[in-house]
Amino acid sequence: MPNFAQILEQKTFFKYNDMAWISTFLHSSIGRKVLMAITGLFLCSFLLIHMSGNFLLFKNDNGLEFNAYAQFMTHFPLIKFVSYITYASFILHAIDGLMLAAQNRQARPAKYAVTPTSSTWASRNMAILGTIILVFLVIHMKSFWFEMHFGSIGTDSNGNKDLYTIVVAAFSQWWYVAFYLVSLVALSYHLLHGFQSGFQTLGLNHSKYTPLIKTIGFLVGVLIPLGFAAQPVYVFLKSAGIL
Repeated sequence: MPNFAQILEQKTFFKYNDMAWISTFLHSSIGRKVLMAITGLFLCSFLLIHMSGNFLLFKNDNGLEFNAYAQFMTHFPLIKFVSYITYASFILHAIDGLMLAAQNRQARPAKYAVTPTSSTWASRNMAILGTIILVFLVIHMKSFWFEMHFGSIGTDSNGNKDLYTIVVAAFSQWWYVAFYLVSLVALSYHLLHGFQSGFQTLGLNHSKYTPLIKTIGFLVGVLIPLGFAAQPVYVFLKSAGIL
């Protein structure tokens, strides 16, 4: 199947004088893959920023800087606008992934007798991995985002909402930390395949810089989940008096 760049070059997929091409394109298999690639790569940048901000949990200040960071991220106008784009990207990415998985099952109702050598375990199970991540996001948003925006939480000594106390309470429970870590394993596999696949779908692959994309993709798929994993493990060990 041609990638997005090849379709644009051929100019055979749509007529430029007919705006119906937008609907036609987005309802096609390649259109959904392009939307998956764009939203997925955008969400990678969100994960990096979110992880970096959460490193403030490691500061020994009773969460004052973490709470200030959370206050800024939920009240600064530009950040709030970008957050709406992020929410939309999450929803589009999830729906698109499920629709693509359904399309693939309909197109190939029987499994391959021999697994293609070019495929990986992650590429064959992206729908399952995505479903695990989606379930995690719903629980995660309820635990923290919902409480921050609509919950009755107190304030810290600086007058900011004390989200830190909510985070510590959640990560002091071993089962929540275990669920968090299992979800991050799913995220890691999802990123390891999805990052490189996104560039390939958009036609941004070349023999000169594809190795670099693969290296960056590997680092994204490993370091981001590890960075997120370190946070609940640290809070759990600290709350248990081990650290």
